[in-house]
Order: sequence, then structure tokens, then C-alpha cells
Amino acid sequence: MIDAALKRLGDDVAAFAPQTGLVLGSGLNRFADECAVVECGWDYTAIPGFPRATVPGHRGRLLLAHVGGARVLILQGRFHYYEGCSLEEITRPIRLLARLGVPRVVMTNAAGGIRSDLNPGDFMLISDHINFLGDNPLRGADPEDGGERFPDMSAVYDPALRRHARVQAQTLGIALAEGVYLATGGPSFETPAEIRAFRALGADAVGMSTVPEAIVARRYGLRVCALSCITNKAAGLSDHPLSHAEVARTADRVRDAFGRLMRAILEEPASGS
Repeated sequence: MIDAALKRLGDDVAAFAPQTGLVLGSGLNRFADECAVVECGWDYTAIPGFPRATVPGHRGRLLLAHVGGARVLILQGRFHYYEGCSLEEITRPIRLLARLGVPRVVMTNAAGGIRSDLNPGDFMLISDHINFLGDNPLRGADPEDGGERFPDMSAVYDPALRRHARVQAQTLGIALAEGVYLATGGPSFETPAEIRAFRALGADAVGMSTVPEAIVARRYGLRVCALSCITNKAAGLSDHPLSHAEVARTADRVRDAFGRLMRAILEEPASGS
């Protein structure tokens, strides 16, 4: 039964031949609902091995969609360490993309701004990351499935894809910062002392996702681009308590700008892609 379900999914994906995988983070799932044509949709519950998405705003669907002239496999929602998932479970969607032959992935997330010029509603292109989860999704026995056991992390976020994103943002007149993203386990927000420490380590923004997926993507040779929506100032940098509701409100406020930028990134192929 499991093999049959994966075969059906594999057949659908092979027929569609997506050029890019897109992972939609907190508050950003509505972009998928605005895509012009959806060829096929799979609930995560119908995909063998996928956990159930439990966080509000994460729909938990795999879609094959046309974004302008581009064919995109959209992961509408993700799994998180704080939901009780293992890092292996969190990264199963990325492992599936690799197994299905999708050559590159664009990841999105909601993040707290640490750097002083990053304010709620801004977008930050991730140039590098700091794994503060205390674990690595590649730890354990090597599955010997063709992935690199010791992947190089010198350039996790593909320089050509980042350059492409900057050009598209400039063309649209959308401000796009660039910086280092640090991942924590959550679900509690960080303390002001932790934010001061993260700033000293070189982090510009902080969140609870993306890094495990990026590591696994590089294991399998996928080209990676990642974009943070800054939904709040990090702890100690604003005058009010942090909340998931604020994250959702900010993401909704910049939905139109996010949609325009994402469509441009996906529709126009990057050099070397």
C-alpha cells in the first residue's frame, strides 16, 4: 500500500516535471491558494511517512501548480522540531523532493529580526545559517541512497539563486535585505539574553525552521534559496510581548508583496538553473 501510494505520487510528479520545490512557512501558505492552476493536490496525511501538520497556518498539502510559466511543487506547510517531530521526520519532504528529481528548492519562513534595520514586514534573503538546534538531520546511519555523507556547507544558499532573487526584488521595487538566519528548537520565543548572544554569534534573524531542510537539501545536491519574512522584532527589541498572532498578522499584511516577489523568483529562471 505504501509503495503504491508513493508510486502514484511519483507518477504525478514525473508527468508534471516540476522545475522547483517551494516550502511555504508560517503565515505564507495563502500564496498557494493564489496560484493560477493546481494540477494535483495531496494531503500530507495521504503521503506515507509524512507527519501531520499541527501548527495554525500550515495547511499540510503537496500541490503541483503553475506559477506563471513555471511548474512548481508546493509544500503548503512544514513540520517543526517543537511539534515533537524528529529532524528526520521534519526533512522527509526534502528527501522526497530529491527522490522525485526536483532540482532546486525555495524555502520561506517567518523570523524575528535581530539586526537593527530589520523590521516587521521586511524580507530577508538568507545568505548563511547557524544551526542552534543541538542536533543534525544527517546524524545516524548513512542510508546509502546516493546522498553525500559529509556535504560541504560552504555555500548552502546558492549564489546564483540569491543573485536572481535580488534582481527580481529590485525590478519590482521591493526591498530585500540579506543576512544570517539562526534556528532554535522552540516553541517558546527566545529570551533577550539569548538574542544578545545570537547577535554576538553573527545572527541577523531567528526562527524555528529551515536549517534542517537546507542541510538535507545540500546532502542530495539540491540548489537552495531561502527567504525570511520578518514578522516581529526579536525578544528585548520591541515594547510588547511576542506572540504567534503577531507573526500571522504581519505575514498577512505583506501577503501581496510576498506573492509578487515569489512569483517573480519562480517564474523567471535563474542563470545556471
